[in-house]
Amino acid sequence: MKLRHAAPALCCLLLATSAASAQSPKAAVFDFQLANLGAQGPTDADIARLGPLSDLLRQQLKDSGRYEIIAIEPVKDEVKNSSDLRKCGGCADDFARKLGADIAITGEVQKVSNLILNINVYVKDLKNGGAEKAYSVDIRGDNDLSFDHGVKYLVKNNMPISGDGRKP
Repeated sequence: MKLRHAAPALCCLLLATSAASAQSPKAAVFDFQLANLGAQGPTDADIARLGPLSDLLRQQLKDSGRYEIIAIEPVKDEVKNSSDLRKCGGCADDFARKLGADIAITGEVQKVSNLILNINVYVKDLKNGGAEKAYSVDIRGDNDLSFDHGVKYLVKNNMPISGDGRKP
């Protein structure tokens, strides 16, 4: 008789626990930066492409359910005034922590030439520590369409689905 009354309470507890653990971690996704490795400097088009590309990455990650994307606007000026997020000794992690994020995500576009480019995304779990994880996709063509396809491919095929780094 007591077991019959305890079963609904146990079910409610299990549902509440699974719902809490199913929440996506909060991620601060910083704007892409350009790592120009080619002989020519970055063009105005290269620089103009970084904002929309960053927005696309945020939207793709949000839509995938991997992360709850949090606003980076409160630290945008600090980020702008700092050095390259890939070379600042963990400043991106500090900015993300200031925002209350569980995850810091940075990205860079490596432009070798007008034909050969790489899109790199770096994910750092701030709660559990551990090594930063890097994900990369090569693209061919210095145009909006190839960049968009590259980010979509990267999120869909290269980055893990689950929080523990496994693909489904």
